[in-house]
Amino acid sequence: MPHRLNRGGRLIDRETPVAYRFNGKWLQGFAGDTLASALLASGRSLMGRSFKYHRPRGLVAAGVEEPNALMTVGEGARAEPNQRATMTELFDGLTAKSQNHWPSLEYDIGALNAAAASVAPVFSAGFYYKTFLFPRIAWKHLYEPFIRQTAGLGPAPTEPDPDEYEHFHAFTDVLVVGAGQAGLAAALAAGRAGARVLLVEQGAHPGGRLLSETDIRIDGQDGAEWTAARVAELEAMANVTIRTRCQAAGLYDHGYALLNERCGDHLGVSDGPRHRLWRVRAKRIVIAAGAIERPLVFADNDLPGVMLASAVRDYIALWGVAPGREIVVFANNDDAYRTAIAAFEAGLRVPAIVDSRTEVAGALPERARALGIEVRAGATVVKAVGGGALKGVTIARRTADGRVGGAVEEIGCDCLAMSGGWSPVVHLYSHCGGKLAWDEAQAMFRPAPERGAPTDGEGAVNTFAAGAANGLLGAAEGMADGWAAGARAAAELGRAPGAAPASVVDEPEMAPLVPLWFAPSVGRYAHGTKHFLDYQNDVTAADIELAAREGYESVEHAKRYTTLGMATDQGKLSNINGLAILANSLNTPVPEVGTTTFRPPYTPISLGAIAGRDAGALFKPLRRTAMHDWHEDAGADWEPVAEWRRPYCYRRPGETREDAVIREVLAVRRGVGMLDASTLGKILVKGPDAGRFLDLLYTNMMSTLKPGRCRYGLMCNENGFLFDDGVVARIGEDEFLCHTTSGGADGVHGWMEEWLQTEWWDFKVFTANLTEQYAQVAVAGPKAREVLTGLTDIDLSAEALPFMALAEGEIAGVPARIYRISFSGELSYEIAAPAHRGQALWDAICAAGSAHGITPYGTEALHVMRAEKGFIMIGDETDGTVTPQDLGLHWAVSKKKADFIGKRAQERAFLAREGREAFVGLATEDPKRVLPDGAYAVADPAASKPEVIGRVTSTYWSPTLDRSVALGLIRNGPSRMGDVISFPVGGGDVIRARIVDPVAYDKEGARQNV
Repeated sequence: MPHRLNRGGRLIDRETPVAYRFNGKWLQGFAGDTLASALLASGRSLMGRSFKYHRPRGLVAAGVEEPNALMTVGEGARAEPNQRATMTELFDGLTAKSQNHWPSLEYDIGALNAAAASVAPVFSAGFYYKTFLFPRIAWKHLYEPFIRQTAGLGPAPTEPDPDEYEHFHAFTDVLVVGAGQAGLAAALAAGRAGARVLLVEQGAHPGGRLLSETDIRIDGQDGAEWTAARVAELEAMANVTIRTRCQAAGLYDHGYALLNERCGDHLGVSDGPRHRLWRVRAKRIVIAAGAIERPLVFADNDLPGVMLASAVRDYIALWGVAPGREIVVFANNDDAYRTAIAAFEAGLRVPAIVDSRTEVAGALPERARALGIEVRAGATVVKAVGGGALKGVTIARRTADGRVGGAVEEIGCDCLAMSGGWSPVVHLYSHCGGKLAWDEAQAMFRPAPERGAPTDGEGAVNTFAAGAANGLLGAAEGMADGWAAGARAAAELGRAPGAAPASVVDEPEMAPLVPLWFAPSVGRYAHGTKHFLDYQNDVTAADIELAAREGYESVEHAKRYTTLGMATDQGKLSNINGLAILANSLNTPVPEVGTTTFRPPYTPISLGAIAGRDAGALFKPLRRTAMHDWHEDAGADWEPVAEWRRPYCYRRPGETREDAVIREVLAVRRGVGMLDASTLGKILVKGPDAGRFLDLLYTNMMSTLKPGRCRYGLMCNENGFLFDDGVVARIGEDEFLCHTTSGGADGVHGWMEEWLQTEWWDFKVFTANLTEQYAQVAVAGPKAREVLTGLTDIDLSAEALPFMALAEGEIAGVPARIYRISFSGELSYEIAAPAHRGQALWDAICAAGSAHGITPYGTEALHVMRAEKGFIMIGDETDGTVTPQDLGLHWAVSKKKADFIGKRAQERAFLAREGREAFVGLATEDPKRVLPDGAYAVADPAASKPEVIGRVTSTYWSPTLDRSVALGLIRNGPSRMGDVISFPVGGGDVIRARIVDPVAYDKEGARQNV
């Protein structure tokens, strides 16, 4: 039975008790405990239930690889599910609950799944593809609700998160991941050479396995003493930064690393951030993340009490906890003997060491024998015995050819320490392109080529694996490898590293391991038992064998079919055993099967850390123009436009929205109005190849545009469909300003950068999104020129500043650029000024226009006027399937250019076929009726299933024309001018409308060209 030892426990403070609550019951641990060690010390071995079978589960590991002991830590808004008890540090008042059971952890009705699986293969590999097919009608009413109810592990909180999270950006010469012996050596080598070093350790304490191993001495010091001395030296260096509780979650191209620091989890309540997400750029990276011990695969190897040998050793040495009173060790290597020796020296009984190797010799086995521990060589555990906890193990002899047979014997124990060897933590190395090779001698995948040299073509660029992460498991070779990696990183950065220290490392020699991938059941244990690979997802060896028989020979396919390695631990314990069993099933060598793809994050990151401070009001910050407060005071009725807020209209006392819009439209048509157009996208494109680049980006020619002139342009995607439009102004010989829709600015800028970086990377072009750098005011209407003439020396005459031209100068003392462009169809000037002068410009125009009755107008009035003119609007007349040709914009698609984005797509036959919906105007027979937005046109409204022939895209009441106006896309519309079509609008009501020219007002454009 687990219990607290009277001595030992390097990390705990026995003078500082800590009270915590587990499943509603108050318990006590010590400062320095993890939740896992404290629960073990309280005598608890049952800590969770598996996902599929709801089998009882206890601790397997002591670190991030733990698959079973997942808890919901905290309450209410601070509850965080699926937290590993092994990585949760104890603090006073901590509250934790086990997960995935009902009504209680001890008595879980979900365990019926395991009973069902014992009599029928309902939960075998791929069961979700097979079990729920028939009867199909039962899916929605029976299967789906049940699956949704049982899916997931811990419950997500429903209340807003009160904690703070932050992002931090850092630059360093050398990033060292892992603070074990190799990581400390690498940091010392680079630090002593003068390089800037960032050393991160995912645990709370540097040292790695040096803190647990009592048989390693370095220069006469034990592992903890040597670690403390090295850390003290590093902390004294101004060029070195150490961060504990900081996990390297992912490595990416160009030395980019994502780190997740747990700043407040161990404190319970913190005034600072709970988690901090680091975004690091490093010139060189040393991965010294260590290795993870592999479990062994035998019948019922998931019982609480079956643990990794290294974890048993950790609990004894670091937290003074005995995982059991009688500990059997089952291994295929020498390292596990350390656990037997540590348990014996802690006063625990060790009935036997079961070693699957037929020949066992060496320093550690001999030491174990000298202590009186029985070594069963050439034997294997074939079954763990017990119900809710381990009570013993059944062992059998192995024959010379590796088969299991002979006499079967049961040994009583309450803890089994197993070890199948070690797997280097190659995840991070693989993230950034590093390749792996199979090390047959150690039965492991390790970085290839050795040391991860970037010049060899196989390694990750500027990234080196070191120590156990590089397959070098010994302390001496790990330290030497770490020093060499750190020195190399510094040397490549022009630093001069010193000679490696001549350390004397005293450690036991290790005999080679002999792989043991699967221990089959024998005799009466051969049926009705399960050999688990993935503890959390209940994936068994039989599942992998079934996948192979059913044709899932690719490791990636087998992974998805069985869910091997898809749990929250991402296969840290299960993958290598699973790959080996798949290889045996396919009669293929392990390296030919290969590995699955390692993806970040290495361990889960909270959503809070990912979001940082981008939550609440900062989740999607509200964008305001420079004149926002003025609009607010003027009674603006706000409308969301992407992240912006724009005035829909300005309502006066007693006015409805409709009244305000009518007044604003007529004010512009009859006199003069002003519009805040600051939200329009403004993207600067500059460089010798700017014109060439824009010719490829827009459907029409931009390189022929003369400086000081503007041109309307269309952008299409690769499929030829229109996704943005706007006016392009050439403001210099190699300088263009591209105006976009308000909601499209960021997307268009990203689109430009994507093409520049991936396709036309050799173009000499730079882009910058200047949308928020300028305030822009449109002054429109017959009196627009009169209002502005008194504010500037710029010649605004039609001869000096014709339509689609621009000029620069000052307006009311504000530096400005004036564009003679119009979206209203009236004489119009759009004036751009520095954003911080926007309000001054607006005020000056208001004052100058007061004598002419100038009226501010909002987006709805603008939309009414553009619809009267038949101008399209992105998002109304487009939906991702509309081409410029559909909208009658053939004139804006160049026939001279050899290429532009979407050109070849637009030449596909189906885009020019008869019957495509095309752009037209719609005039209702009853001019007072306004068509509903989005209304469908049908061929025969009396038909039982009317055929849809088009739809309304924009529709308004036109105060200018005193009737409704509408635009739409109608099948063969331009060839059907004058036809009357029907629009069912519900309740049997049908509105009839005539197909007309889209331009309902000032067809010749005389008003805008005046």
